[in-house]
Amino acid sequence: MKDLSVLIVGGGSGLGALLARMAVEAGAAKIGVIDINQDAAEGVLEPARAKGLLTATAVCDIQVGPQCHAAFDTIAAKLGRVDTLINCAAIYPRRPLLEITDAEWDASNGINIKGTYHMMVAAVRHMQSQEPKSYVRGRIVNLTSVDAFKAHPQNAHYAATKAAVVSLTRSFAHHVAKDGILVNSVAPAGMATEKAKALGFLEELAKASPLGRGAEPAEIAEWVLMTGGPKNTYMTGENVIVSGGYIYA
Repeated sequence: MKDLSVLIVGGGSGLGALLARMAVEAGAAKIGVIDINQDAAEGVLEPARAKGLLTATAVCDIQVGPQCHAAFDTIAAKLGRVDTLINCAAIYPRRPLLEITDAEWDASNGINIKGTYHMMVAAVRHMQSQEPKSYVRGRIVNLTSVDAFKAHPQNAHYAATKAAVVSLTRSFAHHVAKDGILVNSVAPAGMATEKAKALGFLEELAKASPLGRGAEPAEIAEWVLMTGGPKNTYMTGENVIVSGGYIYA
């Protein structure tokens, strides 16, 4: 991520917070975080500020389009340029297939699909006016899930939203290829996050993987940063599956 200005949506906790820290370690020059929790966003950026990097935060409920655009504009105004947008804000509410409520559908669609869409639109409009670096005006990376490609009756609405994000990624990639904007997604299988540990999911993750374990979050984050980093100058419209073999198991 050397010398790039990076914006992470949902960067206040979980994988997003890890990506913010790792982007700084990988040489990002500027970093912004959009999250619904202002205190969490500010806390995540403390290591960047300690290094003297320019940082910015904005609060946003990404279910609301105007809030998405206002938050992006706030970050862009302070950082001056956004080279890489990483969309990793999502919810994962489990519910048996025949019991999903309208409210659960609305929240999943609003955050996982619509919020991602609005942030991508804001990023594209910003990036189209930037001078290219090595042919590239900007990069967008969306977090999807291997669940988009596997049967998932325990969480069908989540899986459906992630399949939709794969489709959105390809549509955007095709539309903005002429502008030198690269749009890709990364689809992990289950990660051994602190939340997964607290909820007792680790045994389930281990059984689902031929490798016998869930991914460490940093193992997924490396692929996200590679896809959104300066070494990627040609890949676009792709979905990188990092599943430890779960995709074919």
